[in-house]
Amino acid sequence: MREEFATYGAAVDYINATPKFTTKNSMKNTALFWERLGYPARDCKILHIAGTNGKGSVCAYLCSVLQKAGISCGMFTSPHLVSMRERFVTDGEKVSEEDFLQAFLVVMEAVENPGEKLRLAAYHPTFFELLFFMAMVLFEKYHVEYAVLETGLGGRLDATNVVEEKKLCILTSIGYDHMEYLGETLSRIAEEKAGIMRKGVPVVYPDKQPEVTRVIEEYVKKTGAASFPLSKNAIKEIEIRNKTIDFSVYLLYYDYIGFTLSTSAVYQVENAALAVRALELLGEERITVPVLQAGIRDAFWEGRMEEILPSVYIDGAHNVDGIRAFLESVRRRSCAGRRTLLYSTVRDKQYEKAAALLARAGLFDEICLVPLQGERALPLAQLTGVFGQYTGFGKKAYDTLDVAMKELLSHKNDGDEVYIVGSLYLAGEVKALLRSLKL
Repeated sequence: MREEFATYGAAVDYINATPKFTTKNSMKNTALFWERLGYPARDCKILHIAGTNGKGSVCAYLCSVLQKAGISCGMFTSPHLVSMRERFVTDGEKVSEEDFLQAFLVVMEAVENPGEKLRLAAYHPTFFELLFFMAMVLFEKYHVEYAVLETGLGGRLDATNVVEEKKLCILTSIGYDHMEYLGETLSRIAEEKAGIMRKGVPVVYPDKQPEVTRVIEEYVKKTGAASFPLSKNAIKEIEIRNKTIDFSVYLLYYDYIGFTLSTSAVYQVENAALAVRALELLGEERITVPVLQAGIRDAFWEGRMEEILPSVYIDGAHNVDGIRAFLESVRRRSCAGRRTLLYSTVRDKQYEKAAALLARAGLFDEICLVPLQGERALPLAQLTGVFGQYTGFGKKAYDTLDVAMKELLSHKNDGDEVYIVGSLYLAGEVKALLRSLKL
């Protein structure tokens, strides 16, 4: 096996190929495989995050504060933008190719020698399970004190939910996404997300949708979890500047405390506030108010209203709620020149509703369209067709991303702004292109 997977690239190729020969596994078998590995990272203090939008951002805020406090932490998130190594971060650094490969080999050793029960079940980890187990192996190797785990899809049946002992759970904003797996209503989606709760474990969530709050509180009673909702009144004095946002959060023990975000994305205020509430509940003496403030201020999460070039912004909004949040951030920014939008998406998203929001926003002088790479990409003809019914802005379509970016950047004048939105896959492709061009 070590000869077959002698390089990092070979390991990545194998992981990328796993969806072609694996199917969804039962939670029982996923848990058995973790046992087969020897329960790596089980002794870490687990912070578990589920939700529709904001999961990765909350993870980033949590880890930034923990790192400021001198507390070792590991972070497992998805998806990645350019490199698969982005999914595994320890103490602020993504893992090396060597450590990635070694963790992969540990997991594959167990795949080849699964034990009788898993052999009879013909078990093989799915794409996401492979990565999750690699994360746990890496966190064990680095002896991290806290492990921050982002669910991949849902919560109740997510591979990360095999972890029974948790320090704290966070449910971020719940919206419509992956309905074919999670259900058609907010209540059903919230039920799946709430499945990460455990008896006696604090759960933090934004109390802003009565339908969602009702489901979460029902699960709190059912599981015996400890509920700590973040009300709208807990956040106040939001002041948006050019590249930062000031706001205050009500802390359970300190009343309102001021924070600064190093972003212009308004939706990050709620995500940061959720992280603050969660961190306060940890009861860590090392996490003082100044540490909280510094960690939130210095946190960075790629692809969320990220300025990749002067006045060129990428946002990974990929569902209707994400598009609404993106538009709110754009609306609150002043622009002296023209605004141009570059949009693309995958075909299993609510792209017609997203297109309607973007086209009717009245924020963009021109909307440019380009297809993504890969089998899930929405074809360019469908992209142009859905936007073609709207007026009030210019439209352009490009066959390839490199041509689109070259034209957008060459025609951009001082005072103009370019926004790139619609998919984290698009964000990844743009970042990879700019790196190849050394921009």
